Formats: sequence, structure tokens, C-alpha cells
Amino acid sequence: MAETRDHGGGLDAARARHGGAAAEWLDLSTGINPEAYPLPALPPETWARLPDLDASEALERAARAFWRVPKAAAVLAAPGASALIARIPRLLSAGRVEIPGPTYNEHAAAFVAAGWEQGPGGARVLVHPNNPDGRLHPAPGPGVLTVIDESFCDVLPEASLITLSAQPRTLVLKSFGKFWGLAGLRLGFAIGDPTLIAGLRDSLGPWPVSGPALEIGRAALSDEDWAARTRARLGRDAARLDGILTGRGARVVGGTPLFRLYDVENAQIWQERLARARIWSRIFPYSDRWLRLGLPPGDGWARLEGAW
Repeated sequence: MAETRDHGGGLDAARARHGGAAAEWLDLSTGINPEAYPLPALPPETWARLPDLDASEALERAARAFWRVPKAAAVLAAPGASALIARIPRLLSAGRVEIPGPTYNEHAAAFVAAGWEQGPGGARVLVHPNNPDGRLHPAPGPGVLTVIDESFCDVLPEASLITLSAQPRTLVLKSFGKFWGLAGLRLGFAIGDPTLIAGLRDSLGPWPVSGPALEIGRAALSDEDWAARTRARLGRDAARLDGILTGRGARVVGGTPLFRLYDVENAQIWQERLARARIWSRIFPYSDRWLRLGLPPGDGWARLEGAW
């Protein structure tokens, strides 16, 4: 049986313990934008045909423009950033990999599964901004392999290390599901060293991204106005969430505009209290004081405020 790793989500387990139908729950355990990008109308043939090369190239051009990708870097769309994370360690012979933590645990799991050992002196993975505390990393120099996971960086474009994607043996990852709120679309990007990108492209095989995802992704990445409005709204909502939690005794210790990390006296008790109100939060096996919350949707703020 595969090891179960710690993640946000898991409403099934929450319901099994606390009861209630799925529709009754407010899931704040992830960092997904609760106001998703509005889906464009898609022609019927988008669903009926295999994805074509023109649509793939149009999406990758939109990604290159949106993220200001250096000319020397290649761009690859994939069925979610997790599909890339699982494949990256197999691009090179196994060695040592440094992954500053605590952080998103799929990177370490993928490298260990591919035979790598954790420790300094080889490859490195930087989650930027980090999950769960939102810290930003200084720009690293070239190395054996450098992976910069910017899954949450679209809320802070000025902090992006995308210029480093032109360095040899460097990959920058982007997740479409977080900022655009379309995690179910399963779309992610690897940007960087053309040789590494070619290896990832070969491992994914033909038609890795669905036709609808290609079209929706292209439209969203071309909509700079929506992105600007959304960043402003997320900033306001993050401040509002901080106000609610600090008013109940929590202390802000990190996060991004998509999720906030709080220090509380007992994270398990706080999670249980919220669960009784059918609100699911995120706690961590390595800290009994950290509680992480994503942003509520518009009709969820009153429920959160009334949970105490």
C-alpha cells in the first residue's frame, strides 16, 4: 500500500470523524482561490478531438508572455504540477538533494522514490514562496539541478525567480490550479533548461494536456486584467482573514495572499472547534501550534466569523 502523505483537502476523513454531507462543509484546508477564473465557452470539437499541436503551442506562447519567460528557456504544459514533480528526479542519475523544510512534501517523496538521498551537496528544491509559511528564497546559482516551485508565486509576481529559468539545469514550476482557482483542470508548467524540458516532454508522452485545458489555460493566461484585479482582491481578503483570526487570539506567522499560517496555543483544538462548525482547516504533523487557513468564498465569511 502506498504511503499516505500529509496534504490539504481530505474532506472524506473530516466527514467520517465529524459527520455532515460534503455540501455542508467549507474547505479552507487548501490554498486554492475560492473565486475561480470564469470558464470561457468551448466549441464542441474541443471535447471530441485529440488535442492538436497548434493549441499546445498557443498555450505555451501565452504562458511565455504571462510569466515573462527568458528566450533561452523552454516551456512545457503538463497535466498538473504534481505530474512534473513525480518525473523530475528521474531526469538525472540519483544523488543527493537538498530541500529546505518544512515544505510541500511531494518533492522529497518523489526524489526518495527515484533513489535520491536528502542532504546538501547536490540537487536542490526551493518552494518559493514556501508552503506553509510563505517565506521567499534568495536567488540560487547554477547547480547539479535546481527546481524552483512557484506554485503560489502568481500572487507575488514581483518575487518570481523566472529569470533563473535561463540557467543550465534549472526548472521553474508553475501551478495553474492555485491562483486561477481551477485545480480540477489539472494544468501545470515546467519552464527552464531545454534539455531537461525535452526529457520531461518525452516522459509525458503524446497529448498530456486535454483540449479543454489547453483552451481554458490560454484564455486565462492572456487575461492580464483579471489577474491584476484578482491580486488586489486576494490581498484584501487575506487581511480580512488575519483580522478574524487575530481577533480570536491567533498570531500570524506567515503565508501568502492565498493562505495564511497562524500560531495558536493548540492547533488540534482549533481544528476540532472549526470542524464542529463544518469548516475544515489544515494542521501539520511537525507542529502542534500551526494552523493554516485558505480564503473563504463570498458566502463563507459569516460562517467563519460565527465559528467561535
